[in-house]
Order: sequence, then structure tokens, then C-alpha cells
Amino acid sequence: MSSGFLWLAATTGLLSLLTPCVFPMIPVTIAFFSKPTARPNLDLRRPLLFGLGIVATFTLLGLTLAGIFGAAGLNRLAANPWVNLTLAALFLVFAANLFGFLSTPSPWRLANVADRASREARPGSSVGALIMGATFTLTSVTCTAPFIGTLLVLASRGTWLSPIVGMLVYSTAFALPFVLLALVPRSVAGFPRAGEWMVTLRVLIGLLEIAAAIKFISNADMVLHWGVLTRGVVLIAWSALAVIGSLYLARRWFLPGRERGTIRIADMVPAAVAAMVALWLASGVNGRALPQLEAFLPTPLSTARSFASIGGNQWILNDYDGALATARSTGKPVFIDFTGYTCTNCRWMEANIFSRPDVEAELGNFVLSRLYTDGDGPLYEKQQSFQERSFGTVALPLYAVVAPNGKVRSTFSGLTRDPAQFIAFLQSARVGANSGS
Repeated sequence: MSSGFLWLAATTGLLSLLTPCVFPMIPVTIAFFSKPTARPNLDLRRPLLFGLGIVATFTLLGLTLAGIFGAAGLNRLAANPWVNLTLAALFLVFAANLFGFLSTPSPWRLANVADRASREARPGSSVGALIMGATFTLTSVTCTAPFIGTLLVLASRGTWLSPIVGMLVYSTAFALPFVLLALVPRSVAGFPRAGEWMVTLRVLIGLLEIAAAIKFISNADMVLHWGVLTRGVVLIAWSALAVIGSLYLARRWFLPGRERGTIRIADMVPAAVAAMVALWLASGVNGRALPQLEAFLPTPLSTARSFASIGGNQWILNDYDGALATARSTGKPVFIDFTGYTCTNCRWMEANIFSRPDVEAELGNFVLSRLYTDGDGPLYEKQQSFQERSFGTVALPLYAVVAPNGKVRSTFSGLTRDPAQFIAFLQSARVGANSGS
């Protein structure tokens, strides 16, 4: 489980606070904690129990999914093209709601229950605070579902524990601001009210939701080998969304009646930043590497082929037996890259570590085998079973070195940002494989 995943979980939890289902619930929540209590120690306990209700409800979701599907099942579920298309549809519906094109049904009856509880609960009700937190979580599900779905898909790349930890971090970040406000309910008076800034934020988040929908559709594209949403197409689409965002942020410049000199630097900076993001995205259309973004882009490789030349090396795709036969004939050990069509950490390693000349040179000493474990069909299930049976994990990425006689010599799991560490693994594994073959 990488630190990047934990940061993403916390960030999505905080972003969820700005959604239209959550932000308006702040006054209702604060009202519940504004009532005086006879015992001062409850002023601390009730907000903490409220936060616990939120955390427990979200974490229970992660625990349920981990229990039902397990790590291997979640891995296949995350790469399922129909799951990805469903998530894309959710993001598009949510974006349309943010733009004001349609109204999505919200569980307002639950919201009314929460509001009634805030008005009728007896002062000092600890149980009421816990139930209030759980109820609040349910009222927000319409807007938080896309964020949760994204997090659970990424969590599936690790062990069965990943969805639980991911939801725990997400829900803690989501609950923390409410707990702090509940501890000092009077501070809500200085909280910014929904106004023009909220409308602008809704539009920008809506554009981000469309970008996320494109990402999920490209996941389905890769698994089904459509070849439509290629890397260049995705970058063009994202760049266009950034241009739209820049023009929207700059709309004040073109309002009728605006006097010269009334445009402040603060008004220009957001639009200029969005324009620069658009140019940066467009710069990668012709193949220029965008190192920190490559993990989220479709791989340019057509993985339907049996062989592929990447850099100066040739990889054998989805054919471990063929790679082992080549190893026996050449005397080279096999380097196995267990990867996935929708694995972001795999893409990052390929773009930032495998592409380095020193790493490419070291990989040239191996028979290179790339095995996808999250595709649709019996081949991918077989390769995932092989990974789990031989190495005790379905986490991606996983790198293994096997001697020509088929004996496993060394493994390297997960993402590293240190090329020297990866090169040291390759050199040590190669020496061990050659001496033991």
C-alpha cells in the first residue's frame, strides 16, 4: 500500500466536502451540537462519536467489499469494463448535476430525519450523535459515490486490507472538519456561505468529473481492445476541459459594463493556471512524456499482440511458457512483470523507471515476460491464479525473476521512486538466477 494511495484517499475525502450533497448539511450538523449540555465532558464526547459514526459507516463499506470479493475478486472487479463504464456514467451524471442540467435524487428523507434528530434529541445524547454521523453519511452517498468508487478501484491493486484502510483514511479526512466545527459550533458563523464561489467550484469540480469519466472509459477501452481512447485522444480531451475551465474562470473579463482597471491579479491567476495546464497536457499528445501523469494515461502498447518492442528490449506478452522456453534456449533468467490494464502504479513504473537507459540496459540481460492479470477472460484469470499460487499475492505491480529451470529467485513488489534500488534488485536477482540454474 503506497503513500500515494493514502494521500489520494485523504484528498478525495476533503474534496467530497465541497459537493452539493455535503456542504449544505453543515448548518444541520452544527445545530445538533449547539445545544448546551448539563455535563461539560459530553461537549467533547458527542462530536467524537459523530465522527466515529461517519468513519464506521464508510469503513464498513470497505470491509464488506473486501469480505465479499477478496483481493483477487476486487482486482478483477476493478478491471471489469462494465464496472468502469458504470463508474464513468456516475461521474457524468454527477457532472451534469453540478452544471445544473439535471437534479439527481437525494435521500432527503434521511436528511429530514437527521434534522429532526438535531432538534428533538435530548441534550447530551451520545447515541444520537453516533446515529447522526451514520445518517449524515447516508445522506451524502449520492455525491460521494463517484469518489468512493474511484478509491475502491485503486484499492483493489493491493491486498484485501487495502479497501478497509483506504475507506478509513477517506472517512477520517471527510469527518475531521465536521468534528472540529462541532467542537466549536459558534465558529460556523464565520464559515463562508454558498455564493458565487460555490457556483464556480461546482463547475470546476464538474469538469474534473468529466475528466475522471474519460479515464474510466479508457480503462474499458484497454481491457476490450477498442483502440479508440488512446493516450493522445485522452490528452486532447483533458486539454480541452482545461481550456473550458480557463475560459469559465476568465468570464468576468468579458462581462458587459466592466470598467478598465477593475480586473485584479487574483482574478487572472486561476484562469492563467488552467490555461497553462491545458498547454502542458497538449504537449504530450505527440509522445512527449508527462512523468507524473503517465500513470493515469492509457498505455500506448497494443497488449493484444504476443510480442512488443519497448525501448531497446523485446517483451513476450501473456505467454509465460513461451518466455520460459526462450530462457532455456538462451540461458537467460526470466523477468516477469505482473501488471494490469488499469494499474496506475504499473504505468508509473513503466514511464519513470523502465524507460531509463540504465534500467533498460539491465533488463536486456533477461527474457522479459509481461503478464496481465486483470483482463476479461480465462487467460487473465489463469495468470492471476499463477501469481497468487506462486507468490502469495495478487498485488500489482509485482516483479519476479525466475531461473531458466523455473525456480523463483527473487521478487520485488510495488512502486519505487529510486532507480538505484530497482537496478540493485535486477543485478542481485540475475546473479542469483544464473548461479542457481
